[in-house]
Amino acid sequence: MEVPAELAGGKDAAASLPSMSQPIPVEITVVKAQDLKTLKSNVLVTLVRVEYNGEVLGDSPKTGVLPSGTAEYNFSTSFECSPDGPNSLEVIVQKPLLLTVLEVGPREKKKTEKITPLGQAVVDLLPLLQGVRSLKVFAPLYAVPASSSEKLHPKATGGLEVTVSTKELLLSATQFSSGNLLSITMEAAYSVPGVFTVEGQQNYMACLQIPAAGEKELLLLFQNGILKADGEKEPLPRPKNWPLGTILAPGALAIPNSFIVGGPYEDEDGDLTRSKDREFRRQAESTKRIVWDTERRCYLDAAAVAVLQKRIAECRYWPVELCKMSMASGGKGKTSKADKGDEDKQIAFHGVAYVNMMHLLCPGVKQIRGAFRVFSYQDGEVFEKTRIQHSIFRDLRSQLSLAKEGLGTSPVSRAAPTKAQKEDKDSSGTLLNPSKIQLSDGTGGSENVTNLLEGQYSEAGTFLVMEIKLDRPLVPKRPREELVRRVKEMIHPKPELPPWTGGAKKAVEAYEKCVTSVAAAILREYHELFGKQLPDQGVIDHGTLEEQRRQLNYELNTSGKYFAFKEQLKHSVVKIVREKYLKTEAFENQGQLQEFLSELYVFLVGHMHIALNKLLSGEDVSSTPTPCATNKQLLLFAREAEANRDLKLASLFYSQRIAQDQCSIQSWLDYGAFCLLHKDATKAQECFKKALCLDPQHTQSLLLCGIVAVKLQHYEEAEIFFEDACCLEPSSIIAWTLSGLFYELQNNYIRAERNFREAKKLLQAQLEEERRILEAAEAEGKKPSTAPEEIPDGSADKLPEVVEGVTSKEKATALQEAPEAPCLAPGPQPPPCTIFMKTVEFLMKVNAVRFVHKALAHELLSLQGGPTCAYYLALAWTYSLQEDLPRCEECVCEAIRIDPTNPNVWAQKGHLCYLKKDFDKAKNCYEQVISFVEDAVDMHFVYLRLGSIYLEEKEYGRAKQIYLLACDNSASCLTWLGVGIACYRMKEMVEAEDALSEANALNNTNAEVWGYLTLICLHGGRQLEAEQCYKYTIKLGLKNSELLQEIDATQSRFGFGNPSL
Repeated sequence: MEVPAELAGGKDAAASLPSMSQPIPVEITVVKAQDLKTLKSNVLVTLVRVEYNGEVLGDSPKTGVLPSGTAEYNFSTSFECSPDGPNSLEVIVQKPLLLTVLEVGPREKKKTEKITPLGQAVVDLLPLLQGVRSLKVFAPLYAVPASSSEKLHPKATGGLEVTVSTKELLLSATQFSSGNLLSITMEAAYSVPGVFTVEGQQNYMACLQIPAAGEKELLLLFQNGILKADGEKEPLPRPKNWPLGTILAPGALAIPNSFIVGGPYEDEDGDLTRSKDREFRRQAESTKRIVWDTERRCYLDAAAVAVLQKRIAECRYWPVELCKMSMASGGKGKTSKADKGDEDKQIAFHGVAYVNMMHLLCPGVKQIRGAFRVFSYQDGEVFEKTRIQHSIFRDLRSQLSLAKEGLGTSPVSRAAPTKAQKEDKDSSGTLLNPSKIQLSDGTGGSENVTNLLEGQYSEAGTFLVMEIKLDRPLVPKRPREELVRRVKEMIHPKPELPPWTGGAKKAVEAYEKCVTSVAAAILREYHELFGKQLPDQGVIDHGTLEEQRRQLNYELNTSGKYFAFKEQLKHSVVKIVREKYLKTEAFENQGQLQEFLSELYVFLVGHMHIALNKLLSGEDVSSTPTPCATNKQLLLFAREAEANRDLKLASLFYSQRIAQDQCSIQSWLDYGAFCLLHKDATKAQECFKKALCLDPQHTQSLLLCGIVAVKLQHYEEAEIFFEDACCLEPSSIIAWTLSGLFYELQNNYIRAERNFREAKKLLQAQLEEERRILEAAEAEGKKPSTAPEEIPDGSADKLPEVVEGVTSKEKATALQEAPEAPCLAPGPQPPPCTIFMKTVEFLMKVNAVRFVHKALAHELLSLQGGPTCAYYLALAWTYSLQEDLPRCEECVCEAIRIDPTNPNVWAQKGHLCYLKKDFDKAKNCYEQVISFVEDAVDMHFVYLRLGSIYLEEKEYGRAKQIYLLACDNSASCLTWLGVGIACYRMKEMVEAEDALSEANALNNTNAEVWGYLTLICLHGGRQLEAEQCYKYTIKLGLKNSELLQEIDATQSRFGFGNPSL
């Protein structure tokens, strides 16, 4: 049966479609049929019938079938496409061309020819709306089920060659590019109420409205759902069906090249995506269910697309209604007003599912697919969630009783109720059968009836699986090129000014040249007075040198050459003051003058030495000596200073790393992370952007730029950085997770959830790949890592967890800089790896405390068995940075309770006790860490702090041993200083001096090292060296008052060492 005229379309159906001035004919030509013998081996004569939208367009002449199974028809027909006619664009979008091959039997006496349907084929006309004026297709023929006396081949390979063309485009290029195609596939309803029975004629329907331009709605109705009993699951993939109702060849209902493919539950956008819903859905898919597997399409022009976006933004939840209508009492013709009460009782089990459409407003998203819970339809609840006041089934109740099949897409006015609807409200609401639910129309009586079986769907756990798909996303995703351009605009440094050769550099070079000239002149004066000293004459003693110096000074002063040399240098010094130090005005007070003179003196003496070295050695000497500390050592020194709360010194070391190699991305990132931690977000941003300038493809730099942009509340910039990171490295779990955390901060929970889902998908794929590699290694009899029997604590099975899920660009620093170690204890297996803990590891390395708290909150919600040791360690780290020691202690205690054999836990507790100045407990914790076979991640600081405790307790032998372990692990100035102090206290002066010399070689600006070298020189009777060491001790500003008092007492006892006395 065909669709009722009032539901089939007409003027309202094309409300959202572009207008056409004149009808456009659509020409159809059936060229020929092939392989008809595969349908029926003895077929001789056939004809083809062309139908569209329920109308027969024509029959071809009778044509004989060749022995090869080919029949040449060359039959042409047409129909007109017009918005005012029955075949509008809306119909062409969703209805195919139906072709039926009919077999013409031999004419018998006094009887007409017997015509029997042989097969049917369909042609999708959608390409005509996609910029195509002519299409040529080979449409497969599907066999019509035969009678008992005839046998057709259901798996036939025959087909029809068909061409379809129009003289002009149905849609212009502008209309096509600005519009969109919306496809909705209703798959099935699962876990339906138990009162649903297979017996009886029931029409299971679902429908929803799509907003269009103006005051119209596009109604998409899915009828004739099939109730299936318990049994096998629906196969995957399976074809989507045309909304044609019943046709002669059921196989032709399948839409060509369109399938339901399913997918993991976790990748869906519906209500049942959690792991705890997995088993329930598996069971429901093999129990009683209603299956549609039908796709409906509608074309939306530019105005309708705008309305769709606006409606989604205004209300994210859209209702999809579900009901059951009895077909038994449906009569023919119109339903009288007296029969309204009977008609009302036909529709039952009115339910509704709420689909969150906000996903379609995410950039690049074209599809929503998922399982949506079905609830009993309640007017108040539906209006509260969707802002829709009327039920679709209630508004179309009278028409639905007439439409037994093939209800087409029809616009439904949002205006006041019609007269028929008002009559419905006046009719009786009494139900004779309690299993039937009258649709709510806002009256009190019907609502009471509805409440009788309220919760039928909820009690059964019914859910509806459907898909909503667009041809193009409503919000296009930013292309990679645009992201690169935006990032370049944000990080592009200002062009450097060209160097001025007549400035400071030239003044310094002139000074060094002048020093060389004066030194050569003085050397000539010396040779004239005393002659040249030959190498074979031996070394001149100290007394003779002093006498020669006095005579030279006397000659230079009496001859006036001294003043000449001074005047010669004066001009170059003035140029340095003006060009290098930019001093052109008088000083305000004597203090400023003295301070400047001291600074200038140091500078002039330094460059004097450089010039003299060039003169005496005969070769150029670099003005910047090669640093003795490597990049890695400077990073260690910086972290030591940071741990000792000496932020100025730490900043100096970070700056020295950058000065050594300004092209080192990691040096800039480390300095930026330091600034981020200590509330200098602007400086951190400069460092991160500098790193990104060095390599715009560096994912970690992009993420850090995004983090600091959030800190500075530059949210638009942050979004660009995070989006570019995900686009640059789509396999990065950390990038997707961080981007999700950012969107959550912006209350954009839909995009946050989609990014988290992508990260989980990547993690699952990596875990499966690692599991596959492990199984393959075991199958070959190989061990993928160190054998467990070789390491008693069982860490071999857990070591791979450290870098699990980290991308190629993240693996390089994952091990050496991870602030917390994974659980390495024997016994239970490590907890499941999650995207949030992997992100926490990265965030802790860069001191992004705010994001760490967000990630840990998600980790706490996602854990099944409660918080893990790693969770508490990370939380304790955040509290320690905030100096919230009581809460830090609570977290550490919980971590110890969970994993008492984890060295990182005891190291964290030791640091906590050290900060609280509870040195006895700290010592016990550090000793516990050292007793483990496996080292903690931050063993360097464990050694340093344990050694300092031993020194305070005067256990110098143990202190020396611990500091030597630290030197072997990662030598620094502080580790060798500890060795030197311990040896000095034990009167091992030679070893002490060697250790302090090592410390001084690594860092010659440590005042404490110079102080202990002063004591050693005093004890050794080396007066000149003692005075020199003491000068550096005072100059560098020794802050250890006890050490200063000890130096003063020693100088007084020996009677030398202080030049001021």
